[in-house]
Amino acid sequence: MIGAGAAGLTVAAVAAQLGARTVLIERGEMGGECLNTGCVPSKALLAAAKAAQAVRTSQRFGIAASEPNVDFAAVSRHVEGVIAAIAPHDSVERFEGLGVEVIRAEARFLGARQLVAGNRTINARRIVIATGSEPAIPPIPGIDRGAYFTNETIFENTTLPKHLIIIGAGAVGIELAQAHRRLGAGVTVIEAAKAMPRDDPELAATLLQCLAGEGIAIRERTEINRIEPNGGGLALMVQQDGHESRIEGSHLLVAAGRKPRTAGLDLERAGILYNEHGIVVDRRLRTSARGVYAIGDVTSGPRFTHVASYQAGIVIRNVLFHLPAKVDYSALPWVTYTDPELAQVGLTENEAKRQYGVDVAVSRFDFAENNRAQAERETAGTAKIVTRRNGRILGASILGAHAGELAHVWVLAIQQGLKLSAVAGMLAPYPTFGEVNKSAASEFYKPKLFSRWTRAAVRVLGRLP
Repeated sequence: MIGAGAAGLTVAAVAAQLGARTVLIERGEMGGECLNTGCVPSKALLAAAKAAQAVRTSQRFGIAASEPNVDFAAVSRHVEGVIAAIAPHDSVERFEGLGVEVIRAEARFLGARQLVAGNRTINARRIVIATGSEPAIPPIPGIDRGAYFTNETIFENTTLPKHLIIIGAGAVGIELAQAHRRLGAGVTVIEAAKAMPRDDPELAATLLQCLAGEGIAIRERTEINRIEPNGGGLALMVQQDGHESRIEGSHLLVAAGRKPRTAGLDLERAGILYNEHGIVVDRRLRTSARGVYAIGDVTSGPRFTHVASYQAGIVIRNVLFHLPAKVDYSALPWVTYTDPELAQVGLTENEAKRQYGVDVAVSRFDFAENNRAQAERETAGTAKIVTRRNGRILGASILGAHAGELAHVWVLAIQQGLKLSAVAGMLAPYPTFGEVNKSAASEFYKPKLFSRWTRAAVRVLGRLP
């Protein structure tokens, strides 16, 4: 097992507990990107930012509001504390206790089933590559002359930026933009194309409006011509619609995507095919080298922690149980953890229409119509459920409070092949945000339920004794 991130740790833990001799090789921090520089610290920072925003906006509940006094160094200690609380679960000690041999060294292939790590040469029947990904740095003139943050270094910063400029308006850029803005920084986000391109365009646009309302400047379809030093900060010369302008900032965060971490593995010696998108695998996650699998961000598949863990399960079934398990991303979920959250499961409306044409129906329900949302003043957002016209669920796009939690129902529904009637008929506790799912599903049936044919049938049935 090469790599001790989410994917590698899952395979190693399960394999060892099932009695397989397991060797785990990791050159960096146990827990990988998600624990140390990704999901965990970013969500901890967002939680602190949400607390600051609650102080700032408490007037809506009849409580005197004020501008919060943010101790950014203390916020950083909070982030570090969250990582420290989770780290023992991913530690060397825990995995050695499970029976895993952990080697802290860099691994490289000598052959298809032979590795060298430190001063050890390892021969294995099966090898799983899970080395993850790293930040992609765009070739902008001047970027190499100045200091910049990536998601791997931003959480080491203990001083609140006066004006943080973020390159990239994907999930990472957007989340960290809102977090820093709510903690008191000025924030500008620059995106060469369209912000949040993978999400439902309508709901993404609404989210961007919410962020703009908080004072975040978002510049879409904007090219960066060069980066220049500017006193103690920096200046970006940008071009939009043929006009060049200058944006000055104190700090720069590059969040322009990620690239697979394959350097130094000597994949060619093992006959493993790969390209700029990652190691090439089939649906069983097998590489071109017999006995070698690849999972997680190092492949060209979806790059999410939950996908890495899911892929680990596929490999376990293939390697240890010799079952021909294959990946199925039809119910793939992802969430942008802004406030409000934006969640996607399966196909968006546009994707569904491209695949199924006119055989697509969209049911929607606004959070403003949900009583719990009204009680908590969390009324911004909409749930859009995409189905075939027979009620087969294809996807769900949800913008609103707790959207990531609401997405679970739709993942299960798609995986189990449920129709919309199953969710519409669900007995949901009142008052909860979960009723948004039931209400959105019920909207699909309203035209039929309240049609003139149904009303006529009710009149006829009403005459019966």
